[in-house]
Amino acid sequence: MARVAVCLSGCGVKDGSEIHEAVLTLLALDQAGAQIVCCAPNVDQPAVVNHLTGTASREKRNVLVESARIARGIIKDLATVHARDIDALVFPGGLGAAKNLCTFADDGPTCKVNPEVQRIIGEMLAARKPIAAICIAPAMLARAAASQGIHAEVTIGTDHATAAAITKTGAKHRDCSCTSFVVDHEHRIVTTPAYMLGQGPAEVFEGIRGLVSEIMRMVKGG
Repeated sequence: MARVAVCLSGCGVKDGSEIHEAVLTLLALDQAGAQIVCCAPNVDQPAVVNHLTGTASREKRNVLVESARIARGIIKDLATVHARDIDALVFPGGLGAAKNLCTFADDGPTCKVNPEVQRIIGEMLAARKPIAAICIAPAMLARAAASQGIHAEVTIGTDHATAAAITKTGAKHRDCSCTSFVVDHEHRIVTTPAYMLGQGPAEVFEGIRGLVSEIMRMVKGG
């Protein structure tokens, strides 16, 4: 059974993992027969957002603790997860991917990637094991790959400003619909726009399900 790590970034679209994307990723992986390993970095969030009002909150929240909400408490500290232990790695979107896993939301193409996130991506690239990223997470992945001297081919959909920022990392951006996905065959990277374009869970699931099918095909030797 393929072991697939899902790296979460908190709980909630405005300051953590986009919950629909995370749950639909877990659903697609479960349907594909994967053994899921949820994980997240054990760091405090730089900011917390009240999702009812959309305003900043003075609360302090931890990324691993918040991610455990989505994982039903069964989750690992990312520091304990290594490429040798898994067959593929998936990053759902949500602003947590751009705020908690890296600083893309503030710094754009010159962003810093969380050290544990950078490490696991580097290990996976070196081992030529599949990596998938959803929604805004491909921006983080593009920056992390560039730090390894790899110019990935990714998509976040059709948002030209975000695509231009990704291109500045050295990556190549391809426009893509919500229901489809982009494959970088050379580096074994798969990305899909999800809620960067999607209007609801049904069409977002189409892209995520295709992405999961592709990484499972890669795991099986495709």
